[in-house]
Amino acid sequence: MITLTEPAAHKVKEMLQGQDNPGELYLRVGVQSGGCSGFSYGMGFDSDRSEHDITLEIHGVKIIVEKKNEPLLKGTIIDYKESMMGGGFSIENPNASATCGCGSSFRTSEHAGTPGDC
Repeated sequence: MITLTEPAAHKVKEMLQGQDNPGELYLRVGVQSGGCSGFSYGMGFDSDRSEHDITLEIHGVKIIVEKKNEPLLKGTIIDYKESMMGGGFSIENPNASATCGCGSSFRTSEHAGTPGDC
């Protein structure tokens, strides 16, 4: 469904070490309406799973994604890159038919979302 590269997994594990009860946390990857193109990505740590979630484990990182977001995220690659200006996660989504200049908002040919402020 999604791919988490080794550098991204390493960074997530590093970030987990700064959290309370890191062994009980999942990386939640999601999509919500908003952003200038219609949908915005979201990532954060979560300890709650529900029957509406898909659970994955990639490179030792436990990941949860809401089932309703699967069509929007299928085939997505999450990477982490370091540069002289710092580092950050990047998201490459093959379903995105349009993205905004900031790279955190998108829409697909089948789902437009609800555009808002970037």
